[in-house]
Amino acid sequence: MHVLKRLAAIGAITLSSLCWAEPGVSDNSIVLGMSAPFSGPNGAYGEDMRRTIKAYFEQINKAGGVNGRKLELIALDDGYETDRTVANTKALIKDKNVFALLSFYGSSPTTEAMNSVFGPAKVPLVGTISGAGTLRESLTANPNGRYMFHVRASYADETEAIVSQMVSLGLRSIAVFYQNDGFGKAGLEGVTAALKKHNLAPSAVGTVERNSLEVGPAVAAIAKGNPQAVVMVTLYKPTAAFVRAMKRAGQHPMFMTLSPVGTEQLVQELGQEARGIGVSQVVPYPWNDTVPVVRDYQKLAAKPGAYSYYGLEGYLMARTMVEGLRRAGKDLTREKLVATLEGLNAVDFGGYRINYSPAQRGGSHFVELTVIGPGGKVLR
Repeated sequence: MHVLKRLAAIGAITLSSLCWAEPGVSDNSIVLGMSAPFSGPNGAYGEDMRRTIKAYFEQINKAGGVNGRKLELIALDDGYETDRTVANTKALIKDKNVFALLSFYGSSPTTEAMNSVFGPAKVPLVGTISGAGTLRESLTANPNGRYMFHVRASYADETEAIVSQMVSLGLRSIAVFYQNDGFGKAGLEGVTAALKKHNLAPSAVGTVERNSLEVGPAVAAIAKGNPQAVVMVTLYKPTAAFVRAMKRAGQHPMFMTLSPVGTEQLVQELGQEARGIGVSQVVPYPWNDTVPVVRDYQKLAAKPGAYSYYGLEGYLMARTMVEGLRRAGKDLTREKLVATLEGLNAVDFGGYRINYSPAQRGGSHFVELTVIGPGGKVLR
C-alpha cells in the first residue's frame, strides 16, 4: 500500500482508487463472507448466527460503520458438507471478492477450507463453530493456521471440564458416542485424554455418520457396557435419537454433550426428554443480563425467546472482527488485519475476553457446565 501512496503523490493514480487495491474494500464498504448450514438438519445453527451477525452489522452501519465504511455480509449455505464449504470459500474469495471471512461452521469443513483455500490465499477467517485440534496446530506445523482466529474454547477445554465433573461425582464407567468426522473424533480424543489423567479409559464407544440418524449400532455397543455416563460428541438430531434409543433400551446413564450440540435446538427436538442432559458451554449464559456483553447481545435479539448460545457466539465472532477492523484503521489490508488481530490481547467485551498473539490463535478458554432443567430451562 505504501507504493500506491507514492504513486498517488505523483499523480499516477487518485487517492480514492487506493481503497480498491484490496479485494472487498471500497471507499465506503467492507465485504465479508460467511459459509454455514442454512438448510438441512443443521440449518438452525447457521440461521441463528447469520441473523445475529446481520443485526449487529446493521447497528454498526447506522452508527457510521467502521472507520467510515459500511459492513456487508455475503452468507452462503453449505449444508454442513465439506465439499460445499470448500466450494463456498472459493466462491467468496474468487467470485465475490470478499475482504475477509467470518463465522464458519464445523471441524472437517473448516480444516479443509483452511488448508486448501483461505490459508493459501492469505485471507483471514475470524471464528468457527469448532474446537478441533486440527484447527489449533502450531503455526510452525501448519502455516495456514496464521489466518484462522478462534473465538471459542477448544474441545479439549470442554471435555476436560466434563470429565473432571463426572470423576468428582464418583463416576468411573464413562462411554463416548461421537460423530464420525473431525468434530466427533476431536471430542473422542479429548475425552480419552481427560480420562487418562484419572487412569481411566472410555468404557464403550459408539459412532454415527455425519448428517445421519442411524444410531442403532452405537446404542447396542454402548448399552452392552451399561455405563454410568455417556459423553455425546454429536449435533442435536443424532443426540436426540441416541438418548431416546438408549432409554428404550433400558439405559439411563448421565448424559453430557458438548456446546456444538445447540442447547436450544436439543430442547426443541427432545421436549421433556431433554431434562437432565448436561451441556458444556463456551460463551456466557445468554439470559444473564448482569453481564455487559450479554446485555448488548440481548438488545440485538430483541426478545427473551430469541436468546441463544449460537446467537451469542455469532455476536462475539462479529465483535472480534469489528474490533480488528477498527484497530487496523482506514488504510485497510488483509495483512494489516491479521497483524492487528494478533495484537488483540486481554480484550474484554464486557464479561468475555479475547487473547491472541503472533504465536497463538486460541482466543478463549471459557467453559461453563449447564444442565437442562424442567420445561427446557437451561440451568447453571
